[in-house]
Amino acid sequence: MRRLGRSERVRDPPPGPEPPAAVRPHQPREGPRPTGGASVGEARGPTRELGRRGCCPCAPARGAKGAWRAGGGGDGGGQEGGGYCAGYWGRCLKRRRRGRSSPRASGACGLVMATEQRPFHLVVFGASGFTGQFVTEEVAREQVSPERSSRLPWAVAGRSREKLQRVLERAALKLGRPTLSSEVGIIICDTTNPASLDEMAKQATVVLNCVGPYRFYGEPVVKACVENGTSCIDICGEPQFLELMHWKYHEKAAEKGVYIIGSSGFDSIPADLGVIYTRNKMNGTLTAVESFLTIHSGPEGLCIHDATWQSAVYGFGDQNNLRKLRNASNVKPVPLVGPKLKKRWPVSYCRELSTYSIPFFGSDMSVVRRTQRYLHEILEESPVQYAAYVTVGGISSVIKLMFAGLFFLFFVRFGIGRQLLIKFPWLFSFGYFSKQGPTQKQIDGSSFTMTFFGQGYSQGLSPDENKPNVRICTQVKGPEAGYVTTPIAMVQAAVTLLHESSNLPKAGGVFTPGAAFSRTKLIDRLNQRGIEFSVISSSEV
Repeated sequence: MRRLGRSERVRDPPPGPEPPAAVRPHQPREGPRPTGGASVGEARGPTRELGRRGCCPCAPARGAKGAWRAGGGGDGGGQEGGGYCAGYWGRCLKRRRRGRSSPRASGACGLVMATEQRPFHLVVFGASGFTGQFVTEEVAREQVSPERSSRLPWAVAGRSREKLQRVLERAALKLGRPTLSSEVGIIICDTTNPASLDEMAKQATVVLNCVGPYRFYGEPVVKACVENGTSCIDICGEPQFLELMHWKYHEKAAEKGVYIIGSSGFDSIPADLGVIYTRNKMNGTLTAVESFLTIHSGPEGLCIHDATWQSAVYGFGDQNNLRKLRNASNVKPVPLVGPKLKKRWPVSYCRELSTYSIPFFGSDMSVVRRTQRYLHEILEESPVQYAAYVTVGGISSVIKLMFAGLFFLFFVRFGIGRQLLIKFPWLFSFGYFSKQGPTQKQIDGSSFTMTFFGQGYSQGLSPDENKPNVRICTQVKGPEAGYVTTPIAMVQAAVTLLHESSNLPKAGGVFTPGAAFSRTKLIDRLNQRGIEFSVISSSEV
C-alpha cells in the first residue's frame, strides 16, 4: 500500500555491493527502467560542487568536485510477506548476554543536539519527489510544534537545488511561513554517487529516505548511513528489500550503534504497532490477530500514484528471489502459542465487518512476523500469530477485483507483460493507479481504518491445555494513507528516535518499527497527530 513517486526514466541502475547470487535483488532486463527523479528522488541537474560539509547553504563548496546523474524514485507495496529475515536477533542476544556495551553511547546515535560536524537532526532525502514533498511539509510542521522548546535543525537533499528550493517555497506558502526556505539546509547528492551520500550522512543524525523503488535505490543509502554512523528511516513496502537489508547490515549497524528502521510509513506502522497496541490492551496473553484494512474515498474517488503499482509489478515478478532469501536465512520458526491461526480463502466474507476481503499483499505480514520474532527472542515475550487482509466491499467489487487480479497475475509472469503493466497502469488497474497521482481533493477526502481482531487467554490460564477465552477488537484510524498518514508516521518515528534513545533497543541494528519502538511513546505521538489507536471491545468467553 505504500505510494510514492512520479515517473522519470533513468538510464542505469545504481551501483552497490552485490549480495550472494541466491538472494540478489531482481534487476529487470525488459521494459522501462525503475522510476526516478520527480517521484521521490530529484530530477537530473547540473554538476554541483561538493564541499567539506556538503552543499548546504551554510557550507560553501571548497573541496572536490563531483558530477552525478539521475538517482532513484518511487516506491510501493510489494509482494505478500510471510517469512522472516536472516541474520538475526540471536546474535544480538548473545552480545547482550556477554555484556558488550553499545557503541551508541559514544554518540553514534541518539544525538539531540546539532554540532558543527552534524548540523542537522533530520535530512529528508528525495524531498522533491511526490511523497518527499509531503514529508518535507510534515517536518516543517514538526519544526514549530508547540511541544518543542527549540527549532529543529534540518535539511532537504536530492539531485537538483532548484527543485529542492521550489519544494521549500511551496511548503512555505502552504504553511504560511515565508522564512521557511532560509531556515532549511540544502544538500546535493545522488544514489549513483557514493561520495555524495557519505557527505549527506555525515551531516545528519537521522536520514529520512524517500527515494525508491528501494530494491533499486535503497541499499546505497543504507550503506552510507551505516558506514558514517547515521541512523536511517524509510517508508519501504517491499519485503525483499527489507529482509535483505537486515541480512546484510544488521551486524554492521549494531557495531556502529545506529538504527536502520524500514517500513515506517503506512506500510507498516499501523499494522505493526496496532498488533503491539492490541497486546498491551488485552488483559491476558494475546496469541493471534487478524487485521482488516478498509480504505475510505471521498466524492472525488480514490487514486494511487503508479510508483506503488511499479513496485508491485517488480515484486511479484521477483518472488523466486524472495523465497531464496528466506531459505538462505535458515531461521527456526517462532514457537506457536495457542491454536494455529486458520488461513482464510483468497476471497472470504468477514461477518464482523459485513464485507468481503482478500489477503493484503503489502509488507505487513513480513514486518509483523519479524517484530514478533524479535520480541520473543530478545525481550522474551509471547509471540503473536498474524494475518493481514484488506476489505473490498460487495460482490460487484469482488468480481471487478478478480478480473483485475487475473490480468495482473498473467501479465506479470512475462517480460513484455511487465512492460505493458508499467506503461499502462491506469488501464490494468481499472483506474485506481495513475502516473499523475491523486489530486489534493482526493487526498483530503480519503481516510483509512485498520481493524484488529485478537484472541488469547486470560491471566493464569495455560494456552497448552485450553481454548482461547478472551477476544479483543481494536482499531487504528487515520487520514489518507499514502501522503498524509505516511509522512506523519515517518516524521514521528524520527522524532522518537531522536528523543527516546533510552527506550530503544540497547544496541543498534536493522529493525522493524515494532522492534524499535515497542517501548517508546510513538503510539502516543501518533494519537496526538490524528492517527488514532482505540479499543472497540474486549470480552471473556
